[in-house]
Amino acid sequence: DPRLEGWPLMSSPFPTTFIIGTYIYFVTSLGPKLMENKKPFELRQIMAFYNFSVVALSLYMTYEFLMSGWATGYSFRCDIVDYSRSPTALRMVRTCWLYYFSKFIELLDTIFFVLRKKNNQVTFLHVFHHSIMPWTWWFGVKFAAGSGLGTFHALLNCIVHVVMYTYYGICSLGPAYHKYLWWKKYMTTIQLVQFIMITGHIGQIYIMDDCPYQYPIFMFIIWLYGSMFLVLFLHFWYHAYTKGQRLPKVARNGISKDQ
Repeated sequence: DPRLEGWPLMSSPFPTTFIIGTYIYFVTSLGPKLMENKKPFELRQIMAFYNFSVVALSLYMTYEFLMSGWATGYSFRCDIVDYSRSPTALRMVRTCWLYYFSKFIELLDTIFFVLRKKNNQVTFLHVFHHSIMPWTWWFGVKFAAGSGLGTFHALLNCIVHVVMYTYYGICSLGPAYHKYLWWKKYMTTIQLVQFIMITGHIGQIYIMDDCPYQYPIFMFIIWLYGSMFLVLFLHFWYHAYTKGQRLPKVARNGISKDQ
């Protein structure tokens, strides 16, 4: 997309790949080794600031996604990429790039785990999710920044993150505030509904006639990703609710995030 000429991190996928590779190395090897003989860091104030900052950013991105198309003309059906330089199209490009960049900010989730010696939280699923999102979104922004088919999951993800990081922020304020977290049992339900909606929306591409979306491979990737996490969350739901096993304190992408 020539509109992204000169944008930060957009020249090639290598800077993104390097950042993700460094992240994986730090959270799975270097970080735990450095912390092995040290006391866990007390990061409650930093984490409270971080979590509520992500809430604010997610609210802003939700608004921008709505004003760039979802509340101003998208049909929830075959909405292809608008490559024009109209104000609305350029606003969507900026919003897509910001969403992509926000995935680097969210890498701090795992870094906080390591610094607090919560290494049991650094699971394959957690690291995979945080690694694959910015990498796949680089290609989405570079080639297809916009469209309803390509951004519905991002809009939903921003809305869900408002709820999730509000929860994490209240958690990080300390036990005195935990009485306000009566709704934590609905967290898994919210995320499960998110992936059902994503999979259902993107699945339309297989039943719509003559939808000229420019990069069908992206539709398959979104469907595969949504389906994969839908299965993982259904598996979690089955063991947590149907079989009555003890729930984690809070679930995020299938991973307990103990604040």
